[in-house]
Order: sequence, then C-alpha cells, then structure tokens
Amino acid sequence: MPNLALLVALSVVACELAAGTTYEMIKEYAGSGFFDDWDYYDNYDNLTNGDAIFVGSGSDLTYIDSTTNRAIMKVDNTSTVAYNYKRDTVRIASKDRYEVGSIWIADMYHVPYGCSVWPAWWSQAPDWPTGGEIDTFEGVNLVTMNQMALHTESGCKQVDPVQSSTLINTTDCDYEVDDNDGCVVTDPSTASYGAKFAAAEGGVFVTEFAETGISIWFFSRSSVPSSISSNSSTIDTDNLGTPVANWPKGGCDIDTYFTAQNLIFDITLCGDFAGTASIFNETCTGTCYTDYVIGNASYYDTAYFDVASVRVYGVNGTDTTASSSSSSGAMSNNLWDSRTAAVLAAAALGATALLAI
Repeated sequence: MPNLALLVALSVVACELAAGTTYEMIKEYAGSGFFDDWDYYDNYDNLTNGDAIFVGSGSDLTYIDSTTNRAIMKVDNTSTVAYNYKRDTVRIASKDRYEVGSIWIADMYHVPYGCSVWPAWWSQAPDWPTGGEIDTFEGVNLVTMNQMALHTESGCKQVDPVQSSTLINTTDCDYEVDDNDGCVVTDPSTASYGAKFAAAEGGVFVTEFAETGISIWFFSRSSVPSSISSNSSTIDTDNLGTPVANWPKGGCDIDTYFTAQNLIFDITLCGDFAGTASIFNETCTGTCYTDYVIGNASYYDTAYFDVASVRVYGVNGTDTTASSSSSSGAMSNNLWDSRTAAVLAAAALGATALLAI
C-alpha cells in the first residue's frame, strides 16, 4: 500500500521543481505619476567627469508627454552654453532599492544618442563598489549596439554563460581591472541602440537579479513577448527564451557581490567614456566638448529617453524593496525553502526515493 504522505510530498516537490521562476509585479512607474518615486541628482556630474549638470526636479527636461502619456528625460537642446560651462541634463534614481529575487522591465520607445552623448539605464548599490552595479543599457556617441555589464569588487567573473550574444568583450567584473571596464557583453542587434532603435519604435529591456545569476533580455518592439506587451501581473522567466547576456552564479556568487539596487536613468556628456578621444573618434569627428557640448544645441535633438513604463517584479509577489525586506536575499530563498521542507517531510517518512531528486 503506497504511503499517502510520501506521495503527497513527492507531488509537491515535483511540481515545485518543474515550475519556472515566476515573478509577480510589486511596483510600476508609469503615466502621470512616473516621476513621483525618483530622486534627482541635482548636481554637476562629479561621478564620471561629464560636461553635464544634472538638474533637479521641476525642470522642463523631465515631463510626461501629453500625447503619449510616456515619460521624457532629455538633454537641454535649446540653450547656448558658454565656454567652461556645462550643459543641463538628467540623472534620476529610484527611491526604493530592490533585493536579489527581482526583475525590472523597462519599456522604451527612444533612447539618447548622438556625438558626446553617454546614456545608461542601470542599477547600483548605495555603497558602490560594495554591492555591485548592473548595466542593462549603455552606449556612447554614435555606436549602433547596446552594451551590458557588471561592475563589482574583486572575485566576480563571467563563467559559462547561457546567452544568445557571442560578443563578450571582457569577463572580469572587478572595478579595479582595465579602468573599470567591468565584464561586458555587447548585443549584436543594431536595433538595440541609437537611430535603428528609434526607427523600430524601441523595445523592452528585462533584467533578472536572481541568486542563480544575473540575466538581461532585449526584445525589439516587433518581438516583445505577449506576457510583457499585455502588461501581465506575472512574469515567468522560462517564457522569455535565452537571455542576450548572462552572468551565472558559478563565476560570481550573487549574494556575495551584490546587495539591493537603486534603479537609475542618466544621460551625461563626454566624460570618462564618451569623451575619451580614442572612443569618441571611433564614431564622431572633432572634439567632444568644444564642438558639441558648447556647440549647436540641436546636436541634442536625439538625446532623450522616451519611456512607457518601468515595472518591478518579485518572486511570489514578495515585496523586494530594501525598506520592507528583513534582509538582503531572504525573499529569494522562499521557493527553495518550500522545496526543502517538502523533501524533509518526505524523508522523515522514510522516503529514500527522494535522494534521486
């Protein structure tokens, strides 16, 4: 006669193990309230040496487009900037920080590009480099492909990734290696950045911040999965296909190198990346500051984010904001804990068959 309790325990474990990781929406930045829960940097760029001043709230550089109801973040493209001065632009960071066990999905119709322009959609722990950084979207000047990267303290590397991109630039994430290049993966799609991104009506960036690893997906507008385009309240990562970039736990223990992250949009000008002569001259002519920042303001007509929404999801709907989680990473263990409990319960009944799981 089969042991009923054993069969129940086996069934629970089988169901848990067969299921993909499902995340439920816990936060939405969209519509008229998009900018309500962000902090403005409100200072000059003293972080990456950009020729930029990040404006405070209330500026006309951030607003909701009345026609589309989408959020616009832009570089000043109307003012004449005097020599030795900097051009106004935007940097905002989410008030909430999100723990391991989160996904954030950014739906964008346009991203900034142009000579001297250095935009990014990324996340960072407040005590960087402790706690790490995840760059989901970044580019400079007139490059045609998005680059993604992690930046951490020493010891985190990309090892045996499962990803669609074969364009792996660097594998050591240590911020002290190669002038803080990080471990960089480039998206081979020319629709992932710049003019072709805009021509395709943009797309969606998905970032999974999980104990098993960090993954990034990019979907051009025509290929956005229905679970995302329908603004579903849940996301199952098994339905997203292969990520374009992946940093598995095997080379970088996520709980060791990462803590809760603030989400960040910013657009700086020139600076340590876009303004470096060897990089600037790959796609642009002239001199970054004198020919562009203080040049014709119309150079910045394409230097703006047009964002429909940012949605944040947590495993099993658990709120993963730093302010409400009891400890970093605690939520992401819930699914494993439920499996373990079922295994132990069955084992207590003499379920030696479970050892095969």
